[in-house]
Amino acid sequence: MKTQDFDFYLPDVLIAQHPTKLRTASRLLHLCAKAGQMHDRLFVDLPNFLNAGDLLIFNDTRVINARLFGHKATGGAVELLVERVLDTQHVMAHIRASRAPKAGAILKLADAFEAEVISRDDDLFYLKFLGETPVLALLEQYGALPLPPYITHAAEIEDHQRYQTVYAKHTGAVAAPTAGLHFDEAMLDTLKAKGVNIAFVTLHVGAGTFQPVRVDNIAEHKMHSEIYHIPAETADLITSTKAAGHHVIAVGTTSLRTLESAAVANGLPDNASNPNTLAGGGETNIFITPGFQFKVVDKLITNFHLPKSTLLMLVSAFAGFEPIKNAYAHAVKQEYRFFSYGDAMFLERRD
Repeated sequence: MKTQDFDFYLPDVLIAQHPTKLRTASRLLHLCAKAGQMHDRLFVDLPNFLNAGDLLIFNDTRVINARLFGHKATGGAVELLVERVLDTQHVMAHIRASRAPKAGAILKLADAFEAEVISRDDDLFYLKFLGETPVLALLEQYGALPLPPYITHAAEIEDHQRYQTVYAKHTGAVAAPTAGLHFDEAMLDTLKAKGVNIAFVTLHVGAGTFQPVRVDNIAEHKMHSEIYHIPAETADLITSTKAAGHHVIAVGTTSLRTLESAAVANGLPDNASNPNTLAGGGETNIFITPGFQFKVVDKLITNFHLPKSTLLMLVSAFAGFEPIKNAYAHAVKQEYRFFSYGDAMFLERRD
C-alpha cells in the first residue's frame, strides 16, 4: 500500500490544543466490526460496552521532562529532545542546531550543567551528562515537558497534570500514551465495580511516534525502536481472560504494540494460550499495517491519529481500511477533536 492511501483532510481547528475540563468529558466514536457501523457516544458511556471478565490493559509509562535548551561552546543555540535515558549519565537524544555538533563537543544546557557528545547514529546523538547528578534528576529540575509538535503552546501548569495518565508509574516516555488520558480514578473504580479486570504493561513511547512516513511504499518504512515490559501477572490475566471467552481490550496503540510485539517475538499461537511466552520485555520496532494477523487484542481504545502516520496504518489494520477511512471522514464532518488532547474511538477487531 502507498502512504498516500492513508491521507485525509483535517482542518486545523479540529486539532485539540488543550484538554477537556474533565478527563472523561471527551466524545467517543464506536466503530463496530459488523458492517463497519458507527455510533456517536460519550467517553463516559464506555462501561456500557464492557462486560464482567473483560480485561483492560493500560500502558503505565510516565512522561519525562525531555526537552532541554542550551548552547554550544561556540555560542550557537541547541535544543535537545531526550529519546531514551540509558543510565544515570547517558542518553540518546535528538538535537536541533544550525550545525549538528560533532563527537567531543560540549553542550551547556539550561545554564546549569554540561553534556558531551559521544557519537551519532543517524538522527540520534549519544550523550554523556557530566557531573554527579543523575540524568533523571537533571531532567526533572531543568527539562520542559515535551508536548507534541502539533500543540502550538509551550507546556503550562495544566499540561504537567493532564499530559500524564492518572496511573503513570515507570518513568521513561517522551510522549504520553494518550488514550489513557481519558481515564480518571472514578472511571477506573466504575469499571472495577462492574467486574472489568485491569492490568498494565510498560512501553516507553519515543519521539518517533510523531515521525512522518517519508517513503511512498509503506513496506519500505523503518520504524523507531521502543522498550517494553509485560509483567507475569498481566500475561496470566490475558490467558485466563481468553480461556473464559472474554475480551482483551488495549488502551492505546502503545499497549496494543506491546502485546502484539511479544506475541510475534515469541511465536505465540492464536488466543495467547501460553502466558509464559508473553511475560518479559525487550525492544520493539513492530510496524503494523493492513494484513497483520492479531494474536492478543480483541478491542482497542485509541485517539484519532495524524494523516499518513504509522498509527493510522495500525488502526486500519485492526478495524479495516475502509471502515477507518469512513470513520475518520465522519469524525471530521461531526467535528470531533483530534490527536493527543482530542476525542477517542472504541474499535472492534475486524478479522
